[in-house]
Amino acid sequence: MAQRTIGRRQLLRIGAGAAVALGAALAAGGGWRAWQLRRAADLVAAPVRPPTGALSVYHLGHSLVGRDMPAMLAQLAPAGHSYASQLGWGASLRDHYDPDIPVNGFAEENDHDRFAPARETLADGAFEAVVFTEMVELRDAIRYHDSAATLARWAQLARAARGDVRLYLYETWHHTDDPQGWAARIAADYQTLWLDRVLLPAVARSGEAMHVIPGGQCLASVAARMEDPAPLFARTPEGTVDTIHLGDLGNYLIALVHFAVLYQRSPVGLPPALNRADGTAADPPDAELALMMQQTVWDTVRALPQTGIAA
Repeated sequence: MAQRTIGRRQLLRIGAGAAVALGAALAAGGGWRAWQLRRAADLVAAPVRPPTGALSVYHLGHSLVGRDMPAMLAQLAPAGHSYASQLGWGASLRDHYDPDIPVNGFAEENDHDRFAPARETLADGAFEAVVFTEMVELRDAIRYHDSAATLARWAQLARAARGDVRLYLYETWHHTDDPQGWAARIAADYQTLWLDRVLLPAVARSGEAMHVIPGGQCLASVAARMEDPAPLFARTPEGTVDTIHLGDLGNYLIALVHFAVLYQRSPVGLPPALNRADGTAADPPDAELALMMQQTVWDTVRALPQTGIAA
């Protein structure tokens, strides 16, 4: 479906019935800002037309995107899928947007043939879908890095160059040793932070429809079904389980999430044996685990209207 924008000028174009409904909403719910947020929630929950073929996808973010996950997604996607990225070390969306702020790890993380500079690439309208990734700790991103406003700026830049671009916010996760509890924070933060403090204000500010790739929700759902979720995560140089970065199994899972949302297709039956970005074979899940991951991802993304997948 066509993605719409909202703004004050629309008041001049709404019909009498809509004007009455708007007046009632403004009177009952806190004025213009409250109405904007309700309209933003409607845009975020509206279904997106499924793509008819392969997509070109741009990934903007940090190590929870990484190089391997987009490469795995490309192997799962229809023939013709293409992608590029810009990454940093723990980089926020503001770090990537503001040319006066250096992106930590920029040279190291973008030393590969899939790198494309973000501002120039999006301004060219070269990609059909753009996936934005905010830094974690998300509370710090909101408090100190102006998450919602920066996401709105990125969205406006991408939409100005390409009117039909599909825009997504990639919901990630926290360190597994979070003092408030890893699963508890993922469950609570989806609405209170990712939606209420980042995505909905960004849509209200920009007027650009965006949707969610619920990586954290799917990761937590799969982890809860595993006797030991540690194999989803990478290992540190000391051999301990990394508290936030994913290994091959975790990257496979998140690639499934991106596939399900971007292509609006069930990942059940997709191959479990894939390669990393460098061409080496990734450690695959066994058949039982792969099926559980695939079905859990599909159940989870369909249960969240913010993914843009029609019920």
